[in-house]
Amino acid sequence: QVQLVESGGGLVQAGGSLILSCAASGTFFSINVMAWYRQATGYKQELVASINSGGRTNYADSAEGRFTISSDNAKDTVKLQMNSLKSEDTANFYCKVVVFRDLGPQDYWGQGTQVTVSS
Repeated sequence: QVQLVESGGGLVQAGGSLILSCAASGTFFSINVMAWYRQATGYKQELVASINSGGRTNYADSAEGRFTISSDNAKDTVKLQMNSLKSEDTANFYCKVVVFRDLGPQDYWGQGTQVTVSS
């Protein structure tokens, strides 16, 4: 099994910053992709940012230029630096990893961490 532990959510004023962290542990050969998704109340879940094992990143348009995703492959962790936060960034943020195990690639999700941006 694979476990994900997220941290770093909370309440912040508009224009402020937060750093979300996610640490993966368990039994797997490698981590192929680490990503952050979010879901606001009444909205569909959306990809915020992802990073693959080669360091290639991908951002949602709403995150481009404000958020930075980074990973530490040696520690199996991923971070999301969020700057210039807006009230519309308020959501539950979820960490997702795609790991390679004996049965092939598998997805695992964290429990979510709430980010609330006050205007």
